[in-house]
Amino acid sequence: MGRAYAVREKKIKEQGAARGKLYTSFAKEIYLVAKRGTPDIEANIELKRLVDKAKHMEVPNDIITRAIDKAKGNNEEDYKEIYYEGFGPGASTFVIKTLTDNVNRTVGEVRAAFNKAHKSLGVQNSVTYNYDHLSVIGIKSDKYDELFESLLDAGIEIEDLEQEEDMLVVYAKATDYSKVKDVIENMFGDISYEIDEIGYYPKEKITLDGDDAIEYEKLYNNLEKIEDVSEIYTNVEK
Repeated sequence: MGRAYAVREKKIKEQGAARGKLYTSFAKEIYLVAKRGTPDIEANIELKRLVDKAKHMEVPNDIITRAIDKAKGNNEEDYKEIYYEGFGPGASTFVIKTLTDNVNRTVGEVRAAFNKAHKSLGVQNSVTYNYDHLSVIGIKSDKYDELFESLLDAGIEIEDLEQEEDMLVVYAKATDYSKVKDVIENMFGDISYEIDEIGYYPKEKITLDGDDAIEYEKLYNNLEKIEDVSEIYTNVEK
């Protein structure tokens, strides 16, 4: 499979201008997870893992704390996680993750970005059938055989397990994300995740050139500017 995971973390750490959007996305996700479960990190393993991920991405503690405190109150905000699929220049395709409290606003802004590029949104599964929905988790370790056996013993269907220099990268179904982490944490205890992603990864990538490449970049940048857009997955090799 070879380094199919997103390079979003590296990109964001290198581009200070993108940090504000990263913080906003994490604040929304933390609020959602705390609200639907319990706003107690020690009692909510999903929340604990999300907070650990936010800290790894250098999200300030005060943003994390405010999101959790907000979930403890009687706040009426109701964020939803919604995916949109679209067709871009050339043979490019997009899967767009949004976190929104106003679906009409968000779909309008996403559609407007495609309209501006003279392209269109697709219906559900018009694009994602050409993508794998995966959890991709990487840790610093050389215990390939031990981890492989432990994942199999837990009944996890491994898409791939790679040893990349001093790092092990597990590729599994998105629905097995928590199970994979359970196995890793049972083996290694309190470990830091080098890669911690759930996303859509294209089964085949394409390259664009000329006008298609220019229009693709414009569309991508316009989507990235939308506040409610938290992730963009495409089949274009960069």
